[in-house]
Amino acid sequence: MIRVVMPAHLRSLARVNGEVTLEIEQPPTQRHVIDAIESRFPMLRGTIRDHVTKKRRPYIRFYGCQRDLSHDALDDVLPEPVASGKEPFLIVGAMSGG
Repeated sequence: MIRVVMPAHLRSLARVNGEVTLEIEQPPTQRHVIDAIESRFPMLRGTIRDHVTKKRRPYIRFYGCQRDLSHDALDDVLPEPVASGKEPFLIVGAMSGG
């Protein structure tokens, strides 16, 4: 079971409070997590990744175990603490500017 923490605007769209738990195919990857989120919450399709290319949106970042996973390959296995549910998979809205 994977624990997922999303930013407030995505939680609002999905009508959930707090973190979400998902059953993920093994081995758990970012692609499996996002597929499961979009399957369970169809209103989030296109908000985390592009509909056509399936690439992460520019101002969305993924974190796990205090590490930025955003630029890892989508099919890389998630760190063990995230895969086991000890640590959450974080989806974070990034900002730019100064």
